[in-house]
Amino acid sequence: MKFEDYHISKKIKQSLDELDFKRPTDIQFKAITPILKGDDVLAIAQTGTGKTAAFVIPALEVLTRSHAKGYNNGAIRTIVMEPTRELVIQTAEVFRSIGKYLDLTVLGLFGGVEQDPQIARLKNGVDVLVCTPGRLFDLVSQGYVNLHSIKLLVLDEADEMLDLGFIGDIRQLIKLLPRYRQTLFFSATINPEIKELAYSLVSKPVKIEISPKDPVSKHVNHFVSYIEMDDKRFFLERLIKENPEDKMLVFVRTKIRAERVKSAMERVDIQCDTIHGDKTQQERNKVMQDFRTGALKVLIATDVSARGIDIPGIETVINYDLPEQTENYVHRVGRTGRGNKFGTSISF
Repeated sequence: MKFEDYHISKKIKQSLDELDFKRPTDIQFKAITPILKGDDVLAIAQTGTGKTAAFVIPALEVLTRSHAKGYNNGAIRTIVMEPTRELVIQTAEVFRSIGKYLDLTVLGLFGGVEQDPQIARLKNGVDVLVCTPGRLFDLVSQGYVNLHSIKLLVLDEADEMLDLGFIGDIRQLIKLLPRYRQTLFFSATINPEIKELAYSLVSKPVKIEISPKDPVSKHVNHFVSYIEMDDKRFFLERLIKENPEDKMLVFVRTKIRAERVKSAMERVDIQCDTIHGDKTQQERNKVMQDFRTGALKVLIATDVSARGIDIPGIETVINYDLPEQTENYVHRVGRTGRGNKFGTSISF
């Protein structure tokens, strides 16, 4: 099946064609049709399976079909919750790019920046609000968010939101949403707590599980080097200097560790930067933009800060510190070897 065969707006099809979306991935094929029918969906799908477009495409179509002028009384029609600021920015951009020919408004809402400009945008109402639960809950508590017109709720990367401690905010927010709404629940993993939250939100959901037998791309070559802790920085220096044109993503366990590794690299004249929770939003945006464009070749990151981020052209992922969970290894190396590209994973 091709995207041109779906019963969706010609304007959406035009955007998909320009973005070179020809055929749906497994998660898109299984999710788009039930979402268009109005069903609740409970989907377990890993990062890199195309799940963002799996809910963005039908959400835009549903909004287009029901679009009515004059709703700008501060109302919001769709809420998409994401665990991190970077994922809010990324998902909002997917909505804008696929919906660029539609007369719909999209707003990304997250903490770490002044709230007054966000409040001003909310007063006019928005079709799609992509947000972190924390900032949304803050503004709801202050009376700046109108949730009465919500028709569609999407929880993306739900397992990560629970890991970050957002479950309390989410449960409080759910109480304020209209009872009759469509709910889409996407998570990379399922455990008892995730299952309890999911079934408290959805009604007779269509259940989808995309669990590839080989969760790591076949285009990634994996290597491990046994290195003493104090020697890691020398091996990292050598790898970077021997591959000066490669874009490298280096994973460490903590924010403090990220800054220490950066300092060690700068002492040997290697340009690099870090991304983690202690950075301001302006700093994070600049780092991600520089890395995305190739102006920055080496980025040192923590698991949370880089989760789900789609950055093109990463040749090498280096596990400077080994991840504590298998899922995090899959997530880390999933940053390279994407599509038809080949990549390398090196673990110290």
